[in-house]
Amino acid sequence: MAWDFSTEPEFEAKLDWMRGFVRDEIIPLETLDLDRDTFARITAPLKEQVREHGLWAAHLPPELGGGGFGQVKLGLMHEILGQCRYAPGIFGNQAPDSGNAELLAIGGSPEQKERWMEPLLRGELRSCFSMTEPGAGSDPTLLSTRAVLDGDEYVINGHKWFSSNASHADFLIVMAVTDPDVSAYQGSSMIVVPVDTPGVTILRDIPVMDHPLDGGGELYGGHAEILYQDVRVPKENLIGNPGDGFRLAQQRLGPGRIHHAMRWLGQSKRAFDMLCERAVSRYAHGSTLSEKGMVQDWIATSAAEMQAARLLTLHAAWTMDRVGASNARVEIAMIKYWGAKVLHDVIDRAIQVHGSLGFSGDLPLEQMYRAARAARIYDGPDEVHKATVARRLLRSYPATDVPTEHIPTRTAAAREKFAQYLDRATADL
Repeated sequence: MAWDFSTEPEFEAKLDWMRGFVRDEIIPLETLDLDRDTFARITAPLKEQVREHGLWAAHLPPELGGGGFGQVKLGLMHEILGQCRYAPGIFGNQAPDSGNAELLAIGGSPEQKERWMEPLLRGELRSCFSMTEPGAGSDPTLLSTRAVLDGDEYVINGHKWFSSNASHADFLIVMAVTDPDVSAYQGSSMIVVPVDTPGVTILRDIPVMDHPLDGGGELYGGHAEILYQDVRVPKENLIGNPGDGFRLAQQRLGPGRIHHAMRWLGQSKRAFDMLCERAVSRYAHGSTLSEKGMVQDWIATSAAEMQAARLLTLHAAWTMDRVGASNARVEIAMIKYWGAKVLHDVIDRAIQVHGSLGFSGDLPLEQMYRAARAARIYDGPDEVHKATVARRLLRSYPATDVPTEHIPTRTAAAREKFAQYLDRATADL
């Protein structure tokens, strides 16, 4: 079956506009020290331009204000947005809001969409996805947060952390166990919790490698630790049906991983450009760095790895467009661990070729490097995705004590087969 990642000229024109817009209007914002309010004022007209071009919240279907582009086109868009950490927010698809809007679009009631999703899409509200727990990180089947139905309300008790953006969110989407007596994959649900609900206590924003909370201020929030103590919300705040939590999570995370991987490619390409520009410009030890074999190896290896990651990701997006996320789990898992490794390695080489300058805050590489390390952990650690790929691939190989057809043997059957080949060859002569 032929793969086709091409797009029509009209969409290519949109991509060309995005490239110039990100380069000329958004990347320069990295040089400014802005607080949240000032940043919001500066970016408001930029967001309006995005809307005028029909590219706001493009990940959603047209009936919800999106473009209905499909995963291949969205992937190509996110490759451009990945060049700058501010770009996704200006295009209305920053995490975790984009994924939460998709959750509400997929499973939300009309009332939930009106109250939470539509203001979220307009940029009037912010949200948080509260799932990870101190005892349940890479294995969400170990979730201990409980939501018990009491009359017309769910009562939630639990301890979450790394709930991204909670400190700046208006509402939280909480993953909690609603039925502990069935399979973990069938007993968890997602519930909307307004952040000001009594019993919700945001203990702190956790200092992490790419958000060290060093006083500079983070425009898109940190990763919060939260206690839920007898938190009561109406049962109507349940998204979908009881037990839909894992099903909804997979529908949310599948497309998100493709978007992450393509953003990583955009970031990788920016680091690669800096690597190459430095190589042809810097003179040391009798020649430019570009003439040194080791640097040439870095450039060639980076180019090949990036191209492989791009093709893997576009193929995963193409597969999703054809057969859906649930039938593309191997492809999606592969891009997660391969793309994260490529992102880290290309940025690392770019830092190395810049020497102490690359290690400093005078270039964006050090911030990119810190953020890249997180890519191997969030949305599931690399090891979990590798195990998923291996298990699914191995299903097509039956266990047997007999050597397979690929292994030459000295058995009587093999000798007989060889004699038949020899007879045919002799007859041809």
